[in-house]
Amino acid sequence: MSNFPKASSQLSADAKRKLLADLLAKKVRAEAQEIPSEYYRFEDYPEYQQLREQRAQIHSLGLTPPYFSSHEGIAADVTHIDGKPHINYSAYNYLGLSGHPAVSEAAKQAIDEYGTSVSASRPASGQKQLHLDLEREIADFLGVEDCLTYVAGHLTNVSTIGHLFSRDDIIFYDTLSHNSIYQGCLLSGAKVIPFPHNDADALEKLLVSQRYKYRRALITIEGVYSADGDIPHLPDFIALKQEHKTFLMVDEAHSIGVLGEKGSGIGEHFGINPTDVDLWMGTLSKSFASCGGYIAGGQAVVDYLKYTSPGFIFSIGMSPPNTAAALAALRVLKAEPERVKKVQHNANLFVSLAQARGLDTGQSQHSPIVPIMVKNTVKAIELSQKMMQRGINVQPMTFPVVPHNAARLRFFISSTHSEAQIRETVDALTEEVAKLML
Repeated sequence: MSNFPKASSQLSADAKRKLLADLLAKKVRAEAQEIPSEYYRFEDYPEYQQLREQRAQIHSLGLTPPYFSSHEGIAADVTHIDGKPHINYSAYNYLGLSGHPAVSEAAKQAIDEYGTSVSASRPASGQKQLHLDLEREIADFLGVEDCLTYVAGHLTNVSTIGHLFSRDDIIFYDTLSHNSIYQGCLLSGAKVIPFPHNDADALEKLLVSQRYKYRRALITIEGVYSADGDIPHLPDFIALKQEHKTFLMVDEAHSIGVLGEKGSGIGEHFGINPTDVDLWMGTLSKSFASCGGYIAGGQAVVDYLKYTSPGFIFSIGMSPPNTAAALAALRVLKAEPERVKKVQHNANLFVSLAQARGLDTGQSQHSPIVPIMVKNTVKAIELSQKMMQRGINVQPMTFPVVPHNAARLRFFISSTHSEAQIRETVDALTEEVAKLML
């Protein structure tokens, strides 16, 4: 008697369904066995394996990965690592306002009055008067109509760009733009075109050939570029925005508080009308000694974002201590503009001393970010560790944050650094660079 199942025409409907289900299950199991583990196990990701190999290479050279060291105390001109003091060039505390008594006291009072969290999104029930006071003072400081704060700087760019523009639009961004700008561009679904760093002429050619094909257009630049410390010529980009009828967004994460006579940023630095820029973005974690970000500009765009931006309406409001700290820091800055002059003086001193000793400061100009170009990744890590051994904390920037041939040490200069500290640092740098034969 045959062992084969009866012909399908002789099977009941239930039996046919069961047979088909069994065959489908076998097919799925067979296909599942063919799926490589890197598709469903994080530890087998090729990208993770590459990271492990890079760290192993560093260890094999007798070096220690320079990241994630634990620091004690306030991140000011001096930081303590394992109980030892180091001159510190790896903090954004440009104006020395993180740890300022008035700023710390404001945060403490906000905790006493409001707690450590607003416990809701602001449209729901998380809004406090502190939020409104901070936004009003930022807008007035910049000379624009209104302002909206977010809980994080990276989120500010991602949510704002991703929300305001879509697939019928086009965005032109500088090739050295921060990751948050690029991620916002991707989220938007718009056509995205990079233009050569700080090259307004190249951007103009792109605008001529591309702008007319799209509905809305955005140009995004930064006030100070965080890897190189250079400053774009803002009037050129304003002229292009006006001629080609685009929006212009300026990311002032590293320029607010340090450029201009009063520290109100690149707009003051160039003496332009603040309303000529559509979107002023900034962070609260650097000059403002807190955590968060803001978008400032015309009343219409701020009002629209307040009711529709996903990163705002679906997120917790800024915490009371962070909001109060930023507000207090801004008020100290306005009361003590000499802090701005001091950070500018210190940055110019560092650059002039470094260049006089033959050190390559890259494209840095009149900003508190100064790269010392090393170019080789391993040499940059080694130089960082040599500086650490001499009591100076400065971090390397290596691939993939910068290109393979553009590794560097990145110095953040603050108003609290002394001339003696700066001279000691440049002397140490000169000696260690010579030893590495860079």
